[in-house]
Amino acid sequence: MAPKIGRNQPCLCGSGLKFKKCCWRRSRPTPRWHLDEMAVTIAGRQFWLWRAVDDEGDVLDLLVQRRRNQAAAVKLMRKLVKKRGFAPDMLVTDKLRSYGAAMAELGSSARHEQGLRKNNRAENSHQPTRRLERKMQRFKSPGSAQRFLSIHAAVQNTFNVQRHLTSRRTLRVLRSAPDVASRHRGMSPNWAFQSSRDQNQFA
Repeated sequence: MAPKIGRNQPCLCGSGLKFKKCCWRRSRPTPRWHLDEMAVTIAGRQFWLWRAVDDEGDVLDLLVQRRRNQAAAVKLMRKLVKKRGFAPDMLVTDKLRSYGAAMAELGSSARHEQGLRKNNRAENSHQPTRRLERKMQRFKSPGSAQRFLSIHAAVQNTFNVQRHLTSRRTLRVLRSAPDVASRHRGMSPNWAFQSSRDQNQFA
């Protein structure tokens, strides 16, 4: 059983902030959601990974589906609203028409924005999945991909500390941590670069 964390206790994510000002404050996502889909190959077949993130980069949910159509978009949106408990004020997507049809079917009153670069928040969220896909030599089954990516997204959200939630003093300490570690080892931060440069000069 996991220990309970008081709101005034330090947060376990390592940000240096109290729990009430860090992860507890981020427990409710922002009302602006970014939705996107990416193609993944599983067992020689093409599937679609549907992903939703808020405008702070936290992954709201993801869903591995066989199709890229209106029914798949409706399934993702219903799962999002049921899991989060509220509907967004704005949805940002690419120009796939399935999103607009899904919003009309669900009777959503959220503002819908589409554009090439407006959905970069969701596009950038796909990059860790691509790296994991290469390291694991592709996923073996849709179920294993769904379970693994859901756990990875939860861990990623835990350590995704936003700049506006971090004080200037804490940010200065985090940025100076590599320099402090280098001084404790008796070398400067640029020691490795200087050493390799000297070796090239005498080669």
